[in-house]
Amino acid sequence: MSTTTLTQLGTEARPAASPDEAVLETVPYVRREGPPAIVRFTAPEFTSLCPVTGQPDFAHLVIDYAPDQRLVESKSLKLFLVSFRNHGAFHEDCTVMVGRRIVEATQPLWLRIGGYWYPRGGIPIDVFWQTGASPEGVFLPDQGVPPYRGRG
Repeated sequence: MSTTTLTQLGTEARPAASPDEAVLETVPYVRREGPPAIVRFTAPEFTSLCPVTGQPDFAHLVIDYAPDQRLVESKSLKLFLVSFRNHGAFHEDCTVMVGRRIVEATQPLWLRIGGYWYPRGGIPIDVFWQTGASPEGVFLPDQGVPPYRGRG
């Protein structure tokens, strides 16, 4: 597997100023026969800003995807997620933007993202997005985030 095109892994890299400037890097993946693998990334400390008040918002993101020919390089994913810390957007926009950027970068067989947002104004907001039906024959565990009762 060639990693010579990676610019962030193994080097000092700082988060981009915004998600639009962040680079999601990928590495080649060879898919084997049978049902596809499911890869899960969990980001329990995702943060962004409310676009109206500028106050911080916090979420627990769970990203499941079935790679085809490209994998997300995890350091670039972490830096991409951190780039939301000064980004003002609603919960729905942030969650879907993360999912769409991973799809754009990797062209997976399938992806789903769950954004479990901590309460704003006393109401937790959970946002879900996926590219379609999950592939047949895969083991797809529950995302494991309980309904809100002080999540954590």
